[in-house]
Amino acid sequence: MEVWTVFGAALVTAIFTGFGAIPFFFVKKISGSFLGAANAAAAGLMLGASIGLIYEGFQVNPFRLAIGIGLGILLIIVARYFLHGSDPDFAELDGNADAMKMLLIVGIMTVHSFAEGIGVGVSFGEGQSFGALISAAIAVHNIPEGLAISLVMIPRGTSVWKAAGWSIFSSLPQPIMAVPAFLFVLAFKPFLAVGLGLAAGAMIWMVFSEMLPEAREEVPLSTVITMLGLAAAGMLAFQWFIG
Repeated sequence: MEVWTVFGAALVTAIFTGFGAIPFFFVKKISGSFLGAANAAAAGLMLGASIGLIYEGFQVNPFRLAIGIGLGILLIIVARYFLHGSDPDFAELDGNADAMKMLLIVGIMTVHSFAEGIGVGVSFGEGQSFGALISAAIAVHNIPEGLAISLVMIPRGTSVWKAAGWSIFSSLPQPIMAVPAFLFVLAFKPFLAVGLGLAAGAMIWMVFSEMLPEAREEVPLSTVITMLGLAAAGMLAFQWFIG
């Protein structure tokens, strides 16, 4: 029964990621300036999440965190190399560049979710009440992550329902990893800091190499900085509040 409790809790955290697409049910018109602002806002959310991950990883093991950050950056460089010249196909998206960007952001968030899944499993290993508390925090934390994915996907032509689906898909590693992490707590604990660093490194690289330069093409630098700062600060405040 405990195993199913852990799996169910982690599955709920994944489903909550899809809630990030809800605001787009009320946004009908997508302009170039909105796309630029959306890129900057998504970058800010990812940057804020990355800072939070780095802080958590530093508390666990700074050395393993640093290894994870390096692996995360390397992961994105290798992924971009292999995707270059390929023909990734996300339905309703126009152009390989947009499809590749969607693939990268969903991939990064999926990698991120592996670390969160381990976190859920390890927390239940410390006790059911503590596991429930951590699961609830991660579930709420996943909503702005789903928003970040939707902010990039929907302005490029993906439907709201499909963006919600991809958001949930990106979090499916949480229930997949939570159960083995719960069953083998001591074996998985050493990987937590590496996983947190890997997700943070991948997101930071994506923010500065892809999202901010593209946002700058659509809106003034002042708008990019404002949206980036507000979104990052909001994400950090949100993490502090639910922590």
